[in-house]
Amino acid sequence: MPFGPYTMLLDFCIVAGLLFVGQLLRAKLRIIQNLYLPASVIAGVLGILLGSQFLNILPFSNNIGSYPYMLVVVLFATLFLGNEKMDSPKKVVSEVGDTFSYSMIAEIGQFGIALLFGILVFKQFFPDLHHAFALMLPAGWAGGYGYATAIGGVLQNYGFKDALTVGFTMATAGMLSGIFGGLLFINIATRLGITRFVKAMAKLPESMKTGLIPPEERKPIGMGTVSSGCIDPLAWHLVLVLIAAACGYYSNQYFKVIMPKYDVPMMCLSMLAGVLLQLLLNRMNLGQYVDKQVTTRIGSCVTDFMVCFGIASIKISIVAQYAVPLILLCILGFVWCGGFLWFLGPRMFHNYWFERALFCWGWATGVVATGVTLLRIIDPEFRSKALQDYGLAYIFIAVVEIFLVSLTPVFVGLGYVGETAAVLIGVSLFIFVLSIKAGYWYNPNRTELRPGEEKINM
Repeated sequence: MPFGPYTMLLDFCIVAGLLFVGQLLRAKLRIIQNLYLPASVIAGVLGILLGSQFLNILPFSNNIGSYPYMLVVVLFATLFLGNEKMDSPKKVVSEVGDTFSYSMIAEIGQFGIALLFGILVFKQFFPDLHHAFALMLPAGWAGGYGYATAIGGVLQNYGFKDALTVGFTMATAGMLSGIFGGLLFINIATRLGITRFVKAMAKLPESMKTGLIPPEERKPIGMGTVSSGCIDPLAWHLVLVLIAAACGYYSNQYFKVIMPKYDVPMMCLSMLAGVLLQLLLNRMNLGQYVDKQVTTRIGSCVTDFMVCFGIASIKISIVAQYAVPLILLCILGFVWCGGFLWFLGPRMFHNYWFERALFCWGWATGVVATGVTLLRIIDPEFRSKALQDYGLAYIFIAVVEIFLVSLTPVFVGLGYVGETAAVLIGVSLFIFVLSIKAGYWYNPNRTELRPGEEKINM
């Protein structure tokens, strides 16, 4: 059947059905609840099983592998759209400098170490691998599904045709490692007396297990900033997002004409378009009518479909072909992130080091939601301020991530693997030295109470 608008609509309808089934399974089956898997991941796995590679029941088109990158362009368009107060760099450094430093070293270092591993191991023992293969570890682990799609989409233009499948495989492996590894670390920490708020694994609220929120816990997903008599508030925000995405697309096509040897990532151009659009609206005194919560929800909605399409389009034959290198990357990722938690965590965080480091473990292996879930188990009321501090620090972490996801795949795709690895490792070491000089280096005693912990220690 030739590809047309209804072909795409049917693909999205099928994924909508899978997401519905995924949510039902999460809500009703205790075994799935205990795995803490998002409905989008469950839906994606069902898509593989029911698709053409196994049972061949779902009539997916041959184009579902191209949807994730299209959706990530829309996702990036939402990132900086919305009226939001920015904290000053001075406030971030003074209040959450340890969180910022730890997060940056963990993430930038993961990119650099992965590329170095590719040079030292893959180039020697797997010479037929694409030179950018190792980059898919941080793309899927530190970056999650969004960056796996973004970086994989760019690398496809540099000859790495299997980049998206490898990226989504790594993102899925990272999420599972984050969940099961995090639960293991919590068990170890409670036995050693390291946790500050619980002496055993706390029971999560039922809403976090089932995904269904009772009336007393519900919150609005945003504010209506325009009159529905003129334009629907959701449509207004979607209009802005799609304008930014379209600008990203046409800018990418323009750069292909003037710089045919380089691929400027479309998702970064759409994000930049979102920034410029918000600045323009601010100058027109219309910025206040863009609600950040609504644009965030649009991005989150797009992400669910992106994850499901991405997992459903994973080619099992390619995963089998790359099985050994993928396993080696997963081991490297687990050791890197786990080493950060147990070695640098007690040394770099001024208090509640395990709670803070465990949250960072969660996002460094996949997605922030994993970190939130793990943190909720050992800090049910979020009294450690790990989540709040990360939210404040992320305003500036995001700026660094923009350069990581925009420039790294381009330079690596062009073949500058060693040079890129050296720069990334050098930057992470520089931040590490600066953090020590700034005083973010503490007594590594894991069980001793620290300032600020005594008052609310149980």
